[in-house]
Amino acid sequence: MSGAFDQLTPDRILSAVEGVLGRGMTGLTAPLPSYINRVYELQTMSGERLIAKFYRPGRWSREALEDEHRFVLDCTADEIPVVTPLAMADGATIAEDDGIFFALFPKRSGREMALHDDEGWRRLGRLVGRIHAAGARRAASNRLRLHPDSTTMPEVELLVGGGFMQRHQANRFRDVAMRIADVARNAFEGIDLQRIHGDCHRGNILERPGEGLMVIDFDDMAMGPAVQDIWLLLPGHAHDVRREIGLILEGYEHFMEFDDRQLRLVEILRAMRIIYFLAWCSTQIDDFRFRTHFPDWGGELFWQREIGDLERQFNTIQQAGNVHHEP
Repeated sequence: MSGAFDQLTPDRILSAVEGVLGRGMTGLTAPLPSYINRVYELQTMSGERLIAKFYRPGRWSREALEDEHRFVLDCTADEIPVVTPLAMADGATIAEDDGIFFALFPKRSGREMALHDDEGWRRLGRLVGRIHAAGARRAASNRLRLHPDSTTMPEVELLVGGGFMQRHQANRFRDVAMRIADVARNAFEGIDLQRIHGDCHRGNILERPGEGLMVIDFDDMAMGPAVQDIWLLLPGHAHDVRREIGLILEGYEHFMEFDDRQLRLVEILRAMRIIYFLAWCSTQIDDFRFRTHFPDWGGELFWQREIGDLERQFNTIQQAGNVHHEP
């Protein structure tokens, strides 16, 4: 299946899209940057620009992709600025070609939001609050649950058991990862999980002149704590950005209440994201594009650096204490 994914040709892409859209396409198939999926800009014969996203096989089931699209459509129904998947000739938003799922979206451009003042942070908070208000209305039973037992621990076992590092490094990695997981379990106790964007960094929030902010790329949506979509927006560690946290939550709480206990998760979630990214990379090592972008991945010096970063992050977790939101 990965071979078919790596060999998506322009002819195959255009044929697949024309077959489900019921419209003719020009020869434009401009690839767009994406490490995980294959994303292309296309053009209909009438001049409409579209984005075709071919999802990496084995990553998401059809049901999981339907959960993603349902979340985006719920946001659209609430007039939240997102890029809504297009309905194809059969009314569905997901199609399949040779075992590869794909979806189509209208092209929407914008620039990364620039933060110049306190109101900018409040705007971000209001946007995330609106997304979470839509997300709280239903669950996504086929998506990942962002919790140390359902995500982090399987990722640790994948990395340790996969032969990606030498034994002494694997032992050191497991030791710090288990300590992080133990702290995380206690911190997650009693915390509600809901539909979240999952990858809500500022690169996924665009400013459209004359329109405002728009959120893109719900590919990593999950059932998780609300603070996951907040800490990724922050310019530093939690204890250094209390003011920015307060401003974001000031905007956020116009639309959703925020459980202040979640602030203790910020540095824990940062550590979990490090482990998540390492585990994701381990599944991509045979991909040509990945090898091109990460040529030193998996070497002894690589693991020495990554494990050291994780140990330092664990120290940050221990030193962070409680971060409070002061209204």
